[in-house]
Amino acid sequence: MNPVFRKLQAVNQVLTLCRATPCIQRPVWDSVDKRQYKSMPTHGIGRWRHFIPKEPPKKKKDKHQMKPILAATDTAYGSLSVRVSGHDMTLVEHYSQYIHNLCNRLGIKVAESYALPTKTTEVMLMQEQGTKMFVEAVLKTHQRVVQLSSLDATLCPLFMGVVLKNQPEGVRLSVKEHTEADFHSRFKGRPELEGLMAQINQ
Repeated sequence: MNPVFRKLQAVNQVLTLCRATPCIQRPVWDSVDKRQYKSMPTHGIGRWRHFIPKEPPKKKKDKHQMKPILAATDTAYGSLSVRVSGHDMTLVEHYSQYIHNLCNRLGIKVAESYALPTKTTEVMLMQEQGTKMFVEAVLKTHQRVVQLSSLDATLCPLFMGVVLKNQPEGVRLSVKEHTEADFHSRFKGRPELEGLMAQINQ
């Protein structure tokens, strides 16, 4: 028998066997839909909440305590308040940030940096012929304070020169010693609550 014919006959037998035997393996997508372990107990496998440490209960915030006011010495100033105020909030905010960054670069210690309550001023206008007054404009004054501690006396002229040179238009700057009244001016007064507290204490 011809060897080529034998090879062709063997290939035909292999092909007929492959066609006859069905595929036993399931397709991949079939195993995804039918999960056989769905009803089996897991015994806590996959739980992760017990790994997270329990947070302690949150304490009530105490009232903001005033920091001790530093006294001036022969070589350094005590607690100073650099107050920036103006009608444009963006200018006031950026200028106070500039002062804070300048203090950090010069090595001046900044105790606190905070905003004071916004003050509103109404500008009234009187008519030429009459006594009635009406509101012409409402001006809002925004204030920011950068509180410095132990400013060196030799560094103060340099600091003030740079700050005044870069002061934008429409922004007022004042530097004075920090007092207890300045601390209390940070908080808005609540006359209604104070009146109720006075009635309770009587």
